[in-house]
Amino acid sequence: MLALSGITCIKHNNVLLEDISVQWGPGRMHIVMGPNGAGKSTLLRIAAGQLAPASGTVMYGNRPVTDFSVKELAAVRAALSQQQELAFPLKVREVVLMGRYPHIQGVPTLTDKRYCREAMALFDLEDLAERDYLSLSGGEKQRVHFARVLAQIWESPLHGCRYLLLDEPLTFLDVHFQFRFMRQLKVLLQQQDLVIVAVLHDLHIAAKFADNVLLLHKGRMVAQGTREAVLTPAHIQQVYQLDSEDIAAVIPVYHSPISVSHT
Repeated sequence: MLALSGITCIKHNNVLLEDISVQWGPGRMHIVMGPNGAGKSTLLRIAAGQLAPASGTVMYGNRPVTDFSVKELAAVRAALSQQQELAFPLKVREVVLMGRYPHIQGVPTLTDKRYCREAMALFDLEDLAERDYLSLSGGEKQRVHFARVLAQIWESPLHGCRYLLLDEPLTFLDVHFQFRFMRQLKVLLQQQDLVIVAVLHDLHIAAKFADNVLLLHKGRMVAQGTREAVLTPAHIQQVYQLDSEDIAAVIPVYHSPISVSHT
């Protein structure tokens, strides 16, 4: 369980997040949504232990995130940020192997290398293993980083959960790989010790794959719960400022059409 309680974040006298509390359990697809500037990436960085909040707590199971060393946390929590560019040449397999660094004592073991091969196979990267990472397309690079973060938490810990935090993971992917990636995550969630939280923009994909949605607007929580309860016409209008015609184009199919006021 990953639990955030009373999270407030202030930067340069601007309130980026205000009193956000949420619990993300294993075996479910947790999606964070909201328009630009809503605080989604900030919340994910705080959840990952990469940014300290002004107030509030982040708990990994029964332990505050502040109790973990950097290496200890990296052994159970992998985070994919929006900016993942590498400026120096490495082979694809070497980039994926970077995910194993928190576990490596000295040199990579055969087990480390096997985990990397298995992670690469999950994203059809076997044929690219010897390619220069810098020569890849944006979508191929994104798939390499998927394999890297999954290799990081490939095996189950002796106690507790593994945590995968993804900030806009579908960027650069074509539609085929967007849906394939989300389906692969759902399959991985059958491992009941895995917690996945992803920041997404696409309402259709969230409506199809999310088990739980946290909707943010201007740093505040608008709603959280099932996709049916959160992705409603009223919430979409409130957060995204869409009119009735636009809402009809993006509203999940499980909602009956209803009139929405133009305010």
